Amino acid sequence: MQQLSESLKSLYDTDYNLWVLETVKHLKKGDFEAVDLENLIEEVLDLSKRDKRKLASLLTLLFEHLLMWQYWEAETERNRGHWEREITNFRLQIVRLLEDSPSLRNYLDDQLSQCYQDGCKLASRHSQLPLETFPEKAIANLDQVLDENWFPRVSK
Repeated sequence: MQQLSESLKSLYDTDYNLWVLETVKHLKKGDFEAVDLENLIEEVLDLSKRDKRKLASLLTLLFEHLLMWQYWEAETERNRGHWEREITNFRLQIVRLLEDSPSLRNYLDDQLSQCYQDGCKLASRHSQLPLETFPEKAIANLDQVLDENWFPRVSK
């Protein structure tokens, strides 16, 4: 059995997809001795990290588009429909991920400020507006940002 487990460990480094298929096969058969537990544990932990990274990325992009909506006056008329669609899309993706893993809501609350700051940087780069154009603190809390009916007031 030790040799089989070592073989799977080697497979992990040389053919990840085949490693996954072999691991699933062993798990389904209840052949737990043959499972590469070390790498399997790492992969399971990484699933949570991937969801966290995805949520933070989506929230950052959502803030970017909300900020362009609110502050990039020169492009509002031409881009409003596109921004609305992107804002809606990011909200839907975030809500779906949170429905699958409600415990990640706390993580997203904790990351709100950092995602907002990153969104400011992206909006500044995209719009060529100075970073100082955007407020230092987030323009909304998480509930507002995810509310499909909420849009920031357009700056005048």
